[in-house]
Amino acid sequence: MECQVCANLEISVEKPPGASPLSFIALLKVYRELLVSRIRNTQCLIDNLIKNDYFSTEDAEIVVQFPTQADKVRKILDLVQSKGEEVSEYFIRVLQKVTDAYYELQPWLDEIGYEPSENICSKPVVNTDPVSRYCQKLRYELGRDSKFVMSYAQREEMLLEEIYSNSIMELVSFTNESLGEVCQLEALFDDTVGLINEDGETIYVFGDAGIGKSILLQKIQSLWARKELDIGAKFFFRFRCRMFSCFKEDEAICLKDLLFKYNCYPDQDPAEVFHHILQFPHTVLFTFDGFDEIYSNFDLSSVPEMCSPNEPIHPLVLLVSLLRGKLLKGSKKILTARTGTEIQRNIIRKKVLLRGFSSNNLKEYTAVFFKDEGQRTLVLNQLEANPNLCSLCSVPLFCWIIFKCYEHFHSMSDSHELPDCSVTLTDVFLLMIEVHLNRSLKTSLLKNNTRSQAEMFKSKKETLLALGKMAYKGMENSFFIFEQEEVSSANISEEDLQLGFLRTVKGYSDCDNQSTYEFLHLTLQSFFTALFLVIEEKVGAKELLQFFNECSSTETAQLTCLRIPWLKKQLAGEDPFRNNEHFHFTNLFLCGLLSRSKQKLFRHLVLPAVVKRKRKTLITYLGESMKSHLKGLTRSRFPNYNQIQVQPNFVWMLRCLYETQSEKVGKLAAKRMHANYIKLTYCNAYSADCSAISFVVHHFRKRLALDLDNNNINDYGVKQLLPCFSKLAVIRLSVNQVTDHGVRILYEELSKYQIVTFLGLYNNQITDVGAKYVAKLIEECSSLEYVKIGANKITSEGGKCLAQAIQKSKTMFEIGMWGNQVGDEGAKAFAEALRNHPRLTNVSLAFNGITTEGGKSIAEAMQHNNSVKIFWLTKNELDDEAAMSFAEMLKVNNKLVHLW
Repeated sequence: MECQVCANLEISVEKPPGASPLSFIALLKVYRELLVSRIRNTQCLIDNLIKNDYFSTEDAEIVVQFPTQADKVRKILDLVQSKGEEVSEYFIRVLQKVTDAYYELQPWLDEIGYEPSENICSKPVVNTDPVSRYCQKLRYELGRDSKFVMSYAQREEMLLEEIYSNSIMELVSFTNESLGEVCQLEALFDDTVGLINEDGETIYVFGDAGIGKSILLQKIQSLWARKELDIGAKFFFRFRCRMFSCFKEDEAICLKDLLFKYNCYPDQDPAEVFHHILQFPHTVLFTFDGFDEIYSNFDLSSVPEMCSPNEPIHPLVLLVSLLRGKLLKGSKKILTARTGTEIQRNIIRKKVLLRGFSSNNLKEYTAVFFKDEGQRTLVLNQLEANPNLCSLCSVPLFCWIIFKCYEHFHSMSDSHELPDCSVTLTDVFLLMIEVHLNRSLKTSLLKNNTRSQAEMFKSKKETLLALGKMAYKGMENSFFIFEQEEVSSANISEEDLQLGFLRTVKGYSDCDNQSTYEFLHLTLQSFFTALFLVIEEKVGAKELLQFFNECSSTETAQLTCLRIPWLKKQLAGEDPFRNNEHFHFTNLFLCGLLSRSKQKLFRHLVLPAVVKRKRKTLITYLGESMKSHLKGLTRSRFPNYNQIQVQPNFVWMLRCLYETQSEKVGKLAAKRMHANYIKLTYCNAYSADCSAISFVVHHFRKRLALDLDNNNINDYGVKQLLPCFSKLAVIRLSVNQVTDHGVRILYEELSKYQIVTFLGLYNNQITDVGAKYVAKLIEECSSLEYVKIGANKITSEGGKCLAQAIQKSKTMFEIGMWGNQVGDEGAKAFAEALRNHPRLTNVSLAFNGITTEGGKSIAEAMQHNNSVKIFWLTKNELDDEAAMSFAEMLKVNNKLVHLW
């Protein structure tokens, strides 16, 4: 009955024109049941009424005796009204001032148009509501924690606002097809865009290591703390998933302890705060960072699927129950993980792929990092001259490392330049290690350190070995958190800790007085593991290759990892949270450190004979591994082509081959492919991988086809393919963030060699500028027969250029323009190109904003065409008049087989 009355009171009470406003006592009487249903905290009202001597302690004791909240509110209203107008107004004033506690009544206050009198304004109102106090504390602590980003040297902190830069965030489907970019962070929570499962509750953000997942969550945290993220979240709880690996197998906690002890503890009445959270889960936002970093032997299948919010249970079960919506159903959740971590579809609401920096993002970040315009210009010019380094900079973490190294060396020598062209990821990490070892040296104010990299590493060999040993032991067991005891047993000194490779983390140790550590990034732990395998002389062939075996034995693990028993049970003894990317990075760095170019560095750290033996073992393994891997790949035969379809693991193999910088290994890989059509679609290849692809592909002697559709190549990657273009007859780069700049590179290179027959650029970021370059290529390259350039940003201007080029070409067989906006002007230009064209066979102008005028032009031109057999015009704005024109055309044209 009360709810029904409350619902009826949602409608404003109409007052006759000229009627005097209701008294405050009358207002409380008229809206009594609304107030009873919406006031959930009585203590704040009582505290303020007592503080201003409107209530006595006896009044408060009378209210507290009532068993239910609703009855307490009714008694307060009775007492307030009995004490007169002033007390009644002050009661309303408290509701207005303490918005956190009485936020549901704010629309009512606006409706009645309440304006406090001068007398009541002078009366203090104190917010003693434990829920709103807790929200304030949460915002303060999360704002403080997110204000700074810790750098590689732990003593150096940077303001998040000064270091954060936007990168490409793309909403994708379950099959990773693009659903559009995320331009503002609020869009992550907007169900009108990118929603793929309305029953799921988790926004799943994924991307490669170092792509910016953690700093994105820190940015969201910072915005929420400053009340600049308007998504209706009163509470924000953030977790780093690797903490769940630190709980013992028999450990059990309840949800309240997980939220409060590992985030922020309420100063007042934790039970009431927790009860509020349970009552209003939609006001809660969770972030879970690094789901792939959980390592646990805990058997999730041994516990029930559902659990009570009050029942102590293993923290991993609480995590899974939160993600599934079994606990706090309706709360908002963001979960991050590295690419390749499969999360079951039933928990996912949206998928967001982080693609790193675009060329514009990189320029913005360079401007943020280098305040001095001269230095900034110098860096951008050097990056422009070095596409390999530019590609690495598309990954924010690697970009930051490169910029920090540049900044350090530039401070020592104004003429210092970024590394030369052939830069591997191993080179970048070696440079970073050198920088931090350099900083640890005590130097004269007037004299710069002049030690070489080799001398620097030699002087710190024991430190590097100690860090490497601990990294290796952790990597063996997929442990990423280290207790003080483990740090001490590895002989890592306090001075070593100051180098900045390790950082302290809170909340992971049973002992509050002991520090807990982690490597600053997972890739850094992988690097030190590889370094240990190289400089520890006792490491044999088995230990050297053990992480290759971890990857090869689970080659399909990326498709089946994280087999949490939400719908299925994992195999007995299998780690349900396994992801092997950290092993891949260890192998990659091992290949780089054992490359021939690094032998000069390591002869100061380990006997040359030992390095030679390890290098021989590695190269032999890579050759046999490549041979074995290629045998198992899917092959297809086409006219003129033998196609090989590779898997994502093959990209890691190419990366390892590139790190070796061995031409012999690259040549052997090309020889053993026995194919001239390499299909690398959906392999999560990014721009820097094009260096590795080129490293192998340029050894092919004959022309070949390269299919890189649906990756993250972008303009930098196109530049990295320069060594290949003299061999490429087919180049497919659809769905790859390629812009006009990348198309210009394609035009300049492909027009040189005049051998390309197929150019695939569907669904990129190409405008009329890029379309003009494609048009020039069609005109100048007589070998070009197929062009796919649909789903870009081409208007009538670009459409006309393409149509005119096709009109001049005698060899064009197919043009795909689906999903652009050429309109009627573009359609008329294509009509002229079609008229009497000798060879054009397949044409798509679907979804191009063509109306009746453009349709009639095409229909008329097709009466004079005998080559086109398939024509797509769906999703345009053609009416019956246009249809009549096409009907007339079909009476004349008997060559057209399909008209869609």
